[in-house]
Amino acid sequence: MTQKPLDGKVAVVTGASRGIGLAIARTLGRMGAKLALCARDPQRLAAAAGEFEGAKIPALAIPADVTRPGDLASLVTKAEESLGPIEVLVNNAGIGYFAPLQEASESNWDAVLDTNLKAVFLLSRLVAPGMIRRRSGHIVNIASLAGKNAFAGGAIYCASKWGLLGLTQCMAEDLRAYGIRVSAICPGSVATDFSPHSEKSVEKMLQPEDVAHTVEMILTQAPRSFISEVLLRPTQKP
Repeated sequence: MTQKPLDGKVAVVTGASRGIGLAIARTLGRMGAKLALCARDPQRLAAAAGEFEGAKIPALAIPADVTRPGDLASLVTKAEESLGPIEVLVNNAGIGYFAPLQEASESNWDAVLDTNLKAVFLLSRLVAPGMIRRRSGHIVNIASLAGKNAFAGGAIYCASKWGLLGLTQCMAEDLRAYGIRVSAICPGSVATDFSPHSEKSVEKMLQPEDVAHTVEMILTQAPRSFISEVLLRPTQKP
């Protein structure tokens, strides 16, 4: 078969201007998708879109703050008007906060939970009706092993990722009857500028491309099955 598995289908990726999100977008583009790229930084986003345009991959840069419901509604409208119905949504945008609970503020809590959890709920709710009508679609949520394991200083971040896994599992149950597959990927530490890794060997850490490869694996499952959750670890501990 010469046809690419996502040939002509529209994929939305949040946090797509760098790191894991950009690696995922590159993989989806290689698979034939038309890309709607979302991130907060317009300049970084424009640079990422320019890379795809140079490779003749349709890519639309849509600056948006995922914590703003209006930005998310505009993202979906612009993507569908310019590219077509959304077939793939990758909820990748996320932030971290790492400090003891007693040092955290309510604003720290709101910033992390609004970005890592509430935004996934809001954006998935926006794309779900169209997927239900077409009885087809994929939603992939980039979670974390922090959603499985507690550690000192991780109270707020872990809460957001534990919540994301619960949300993902319930979304999967709500939508599977309509042919929509919802999955979560839980990577360990990935070599990006997301958080400092001064005590870890970058060479042994997961790379953004490892997460992107997992997304590809999820999207190319046979129609009668879907992968609910992937725990992704490096072969050697960093």
